[in-house]
Amino acid sequence: MIKIEYPPYQPRIKKENDTEFIFDAVRKRWVVLTPEEWVRQNFLEYLIQVKKYPPSLLAVEKEIRLGDLKKRFDIVVYDVHSKPWMIIECKEMNVSLNRQVLDQALRYNITMQVPYLVITNGSYCMAFQCTDGTLNELQAIPART
Repeated sequence: MIKIEYPPYQPRIKKENDTEFIFDAVRKRWVVLTPEEWVRQNFLEYLIQVKKYPPSLLAVEKEIRLGDLKKRFDIVVYDVHSKPWMIIECKEMNVSLNRQVLDQALRYNITMQVPYLVITNGSYCMAFQCTDGTLNELQAIPART
């Protein structure tokens, strides 16, 4: 597992009618602040500030089709040619990073066909490279291409 060292981050949070919202700088809108959203926003900041992934190459909670099902991925990183390059599945902090979480990312990859998968619960993450139908665990999140 990879321990995440987050950069300093001051999220924009507001409260309306007993509901907290956090500003998503990638989507450029306010979203309900859930435990999973907290992980997603902090991980986005990690990708942008630490890994130097350009925000313009990130997509958050976009819909994809898996057969007849409509699903939403958490984060997809695109390469410079606008081709999906990495799928990131976020879970709230109390969720274990297990095979079930990895299988969810693998299902999304049936459609997306990316070379890298990451699963995270905010504290830790696991990164994998998909090569010729084989999944290899990585010791670090890949540098952006």
